[in-house]
Amino acid sequence: MIIPAIDLINGKTVRLYQGDYQQKTDYQQTPEQLVASYFEQGADVLHLVDLDGAKDSKQRQTQRLKEIISVAKMPVQVGGGVRCQQDVDDLLALGASKVVIGSLAIKQPELVKSWLTVYGKDKIVLALDVQINEQGDKLLPTHGWIEQSNTTLESLLDFYGSDNISQVLCTDISKDGTLTGSNVELYRQLKQQYPTIFWQASGGIGCLDDINNVAQSGADGIILGRALLEGKFTLTEAISCWQNA
Repeated sequence: MIIPAIDLINGKTVRLYQGDYQQKTDYQQTPEQLVASYFEQGADVLHLVDLDGAKDSKQRQTQRLKEIISVAKMPVQVGGGVRCQQDVDDLLALGASKVVIGSLAIKQPELVKSWLTVYGKDKIVLALDVQINEQGDKLLPTHGWIEQSNTTLESLLDFYGSDNISQVLCTDISKDGTLTGSNVELYRQLKQQYPTIFWQASGGIGCLDDINNVAQSGADGIILGRALLEGKFTLTEAISCWQNA
């Protein structure tokens, strides 16, 4: 599955380089224009990220998220700054099909594990961004990659239990926004180790060959952001590539 992404700062379409708010690119296309275009090209799901909310939950772009979700003709998974159960309730009330939870899933796993029961695992996507060190450990920084943690991807997944998780959005931070190709081996390992999880790959896609490589890794879906915004290929081409891999 190909999942186009729209990242928001101050209501407008942006992309960050490796999660760095100081390395931001603004795009002329409005979120509404992109939503319409992606739907016309065959998108089944949209990934919407509130980067203001991710940095400071008090700055969540609630009204803007509502406006974008309301015009989307496909399900929209939404993330950015989920800090408490009320945030989950609010995003679902706005019309989000799934809520994407990142930092909190790492810092308060017992709480988020309880939400998987309360809402059902199909309503929650865990966003686990990995920073792979020289020893090969898949560490999980938090809060937009600003804060380091000693938690590894595998230890966290084992805590939750793979049967309790529906989907995981996994980004190799070193690849994000670079257009230099994805960490194919990472997704191959993860799908083999946790076959029941729907893996959303993210980061580094710069050409159709990159999509083909991720598709063959065993990943179940792929998030596309910068490559689509900069016209490296169309969403239609990406979907065709994925289906034919």
